[in-house]
Amino acid sequence: MFLLGATGLLLAWKAELHLTPPSQKIKQTNIATLSLNTIQKKAIDYAKHSKLDTTINRIDYRPSKGIAKIRFETHFTELQINCYTGKIVSHKQRTADIIEMIHDGSILDYLFKNKSKNIKLLYSSTTSIALILLAISGFWLWLKPRRIKEIKIKNKKEL
Repeated sequence: MFLLGATGLLLAWKAELHLTPPSQKIKQTNIATLSLNTIQKKAIDYAKHSKLDTTINRIDYRPSKGIAKIRFETHFTELQINCYTGKIVSHKQRTADIIEMIHDGSILDYLFKNKSKNIKLLYSSTTSIALILLAISGFWLWLKPRRIKEIKIKNKKEL
């Protein structure tokens, strides 16, 4: 429960704690933007050069900022590539993704290379049920003394 609460708090504050790489902004020019294939090739070349897996999870293309953000499947690296020149303007770890995976239990599926997400479902279900039971028992512990007090007051009045 502590882990769930702590990671939830970190996720709520991830922007203020700078746990995600800041988005770079490129001054727009009259130059045409690069194709997604070119951007993908730049990202794969970077991963190969860094001896990292080259499997791309997603490319988040932001034409208003002139940036393409590339996230990889098996590691937490994020590249930000200039859509006009193809230059890598930022390469950082996505700490917030790691915290989110710990928070929702998918870190275990990731570590055990489990594609079915069974561990995440079991973890999420168990912690959710436990939190519901804690809430119910907490309410009961709050309510019960009040009811006992009311009964005592009522019994005194009857005597």
